[in-house]
Amino acid sequence: MLKITVPATELFDGVGNFINTKEQTLQLEHSLVSLSKWEAKWHKPYLSRKAMTIEETIDYIRCMTLTQNVDPNVYKAITPSNLKTVTEYIDAPMTATTISNAKKKGGSRKIVTAEVIYYWMISYGIPFECQKWHLNRLLTLINVCNVEGSPPQKLSRAEVAAQYKALNAARRKQWNTRG
Repeated sequence: MLKITVPATELFDGVGNFINTKEQTLQLEHSLVSLSKWEAKWHKPYLSRKAMTIEETIDYIRCMTLTQNVDPNVYKAITPSNLKTVTEYIDAPMTATTISNAKKKGGSRKIVTAEVIYYWMISYGIPFECQKWHLNRLLTLINVCNVEGSPPQKLSRAEVAAQYKALNAARRKQWNTRG
């Protein structure tokens, strides 16, 4: 969970009125729940490689908000520093697990939406409480389930030959023989 403080601000609404906002601390969670709320409103995948507009970004912060009864004008007063903090939080891995993609060539072109992630959760038997985890942590868990559940990769002939050569060399050394 991330906490940011949006400072008190006086904003001009463009019509001739000034809007005053009080300092507000927001509790935010980048989760599957937030992602599904945002996608339901904007009708496009959040995890696409396309850049979001500032309006979409601010609205995603609204979808991430756990704090109750927030004045809607507070979101208009979010500072660039607040945005930077939120972006760093969204990009953080939130886990020590790393998965090697050495065998994978090229990226998947599949469009990943909230429903696809829910499907993965169901297919791997991941409980629905995990939908409130940090999204990167949940996606890492799904990747671990995918890697651990897949059959082992077959070795190429060259890799098998290299393993046999190494085993034979170790045995020759162990038993002091030449072959």
